[in-house]
This record gives sequence, C-alpha cells and structure tokens, in this order.
Amino acid sequence: MDRSSERHTDGDRAARLPEEVAAGNTAQAEAWNGDDGEYWVRQRAHQEARYRRLTPRLMAAAGIRADSRVLDIGCGSGGTSLEAARAAAEGAVLGVDLSGPMLAEARKQAATAGLPQATFAQGDAQVHDFGAAAFDAVLSRFGVMFFADPEAAFRNIAHALRPGGRLAFLCWRDLAQNAYLTVPFEALAPYVQPPDFGAPGEPGPFSLADTARIRTLLEGAGFDGISVDAVDEPMWMGTDEDDAVASLTDTPMVRKMLAAADEEARAGALAALRHTMAAHRGPDGVTLGSASWLVTARRR
Repeated sequence: MDRSSERHTDGDRAARLPEEVAAGNTAQAEAWNGDDGEYWVRQRAHQEARYRRLTPRLMAAAGIRADSRVLDIGCGSGGTSLEAARAAAEGAVLGVDLSGPMLAEARKQAATAGLPQATFAQGDAQVHDFGAAAFDAVLSRFGVMFFADPEAAFRNIAHALRPGGRLAFLCWRDLAQNAYLTVPFEALAPYVQPPDFGAPGEPGPFSLADTARIRTLLEGAGFDGISVDAVDEPMWMGTDEDDAVASLTDTPMVRKMLAAADEEARAGALAALRHTMAAHRGPDGVTLGSASWLVTARRR
C-alpha cells in the first residue's frame, strides 16, 4: 500500500511527535512525522544507495572503535546507525530522530541485521537530554542543518560528548554546487513552480553551507580541532532514467509541484525530467554531482 495516500488527522500526527520539541522546530517535527518521513521509509533502500559514496567518508572520519559509545543525530531509518553499530561491535549506538515512522523502520532494520547494540529514541536533538559526557563519538549524515537554534543544538550535542570526544558530520555546500538538485529542478522549472530551499542561514538543507558559520557555531559550543573538508562525489539517482524519475517524483516536494500544475504541464515536466535523467545515465546508472562539507571536531 502506498502510505502517501493515507490520511492522518491532526491528533494522529500530534501523537507521533516527540514529547519535547524546541520552539521553532515544530514544523520540522510535523513534516518528518508526516509525508516526508513516510517518503524516506518507502525509499530507504534507494536513499542508502544514493549515499553509497558519502557514507563511507563519514564513517571513516567518525573514528569509531569497537567499544565506542556513539550518538547518531538525525539517524532517519537507521542506515548510519547500523554502520556505526557494526564498527562498535562491543559498544553502543543511539540513533535519535524526530520521525516516528523512520525510527520504526530503523528498529526493524537493526533487528533484521542482528545489531542489538543499535537502539533508537525519538527526540529533538536541540533539547533532548542525552546525559552529560555519555558518548565517545557523535556523527550525523545531513541531519544537523535543520535546527531553529543551531547554537543551542550544538551546545547540547557537545554536552553529550565526553571531553576529547569526536564529532563528525556531513552537511551540504551551496545549492548551486549540487547538481543532484539543480539539474532535475532546472528540467522541471519551465513547467511547474520551482521550490523554495530557504534563505542562506535559515533552517534547511543549506543552512551550514558557509564554513565560517560552521566554525563559529562549533567554537561557541565548546569544540576545537575543527576541520572542514570539501567532499565532491557522484550522487546515484537510480538504475536508469525511469528509476530516477520514479524516485524524484515520489518526493513530497515534487509531488506537490506536479499536483499544482495542469495535465499538459505535468506531462511536459515528466518528459523533460526523463530526458534529463537519460542524459546522465552511465555504467553505474544515473548519477549527478554532489558537494558537501565533511566536518570533524573535538569536544574541549
């Protein structure tokens, strides 16, 4: 059954939200417990494949040992938490996310993989009580850009790390450098209203594109030894153009864009998108460029 077709009452969704959500993060919590979260559950395997070149870079930077206690911020459906649990075979991994549906999938994946050291909690990492110095390492794969108050969020994350503990995360560079987004949306633009990815610095995928801001936030939160390295890797979009189009048009953002257009515009948009994806098909399927920062730091 396509879960995007299910209807939820306000009460249903409220029951799925974390018990404590910081002021300003409510809209994010509602989205990740609604269509956005359901999309990521449906597309879990596809999304993990998309990050196939990025996830190993993050895991290598996290410095996880066999006995490490690891916190995974914005763990989603558990892909990075499970990778951390494989590395911390004698340790423990806690994945935290706003999304109840995605965490349910993460727990299912951990059980299937036989990784009991991976556990999960629904919470807002900006305010969640992780305990003081409870972790040796904190990692995040594109999960730290959405906080309404990033200063408070990184202070809370630092509080959870032991002194000398390691932080490693991936965040996106500027939108213009990320062809995996610009190319498909340029194909759609003549036919449908383009999306708004938010102003620079606002909560959203590109809020940490500015390296000076990253350093200011981390230094203010109690980190030193900060390193910010550019990572440029192909982003896998699908096995072929049809697979890539199916995944893209299943996103809540694109579904809304297409739903708002008339039948002729929708047909034109889909044809243009398929043509564009076909132009980027190679031996490994359809790939487009991605540009991110790999950030590491140490808790003072």
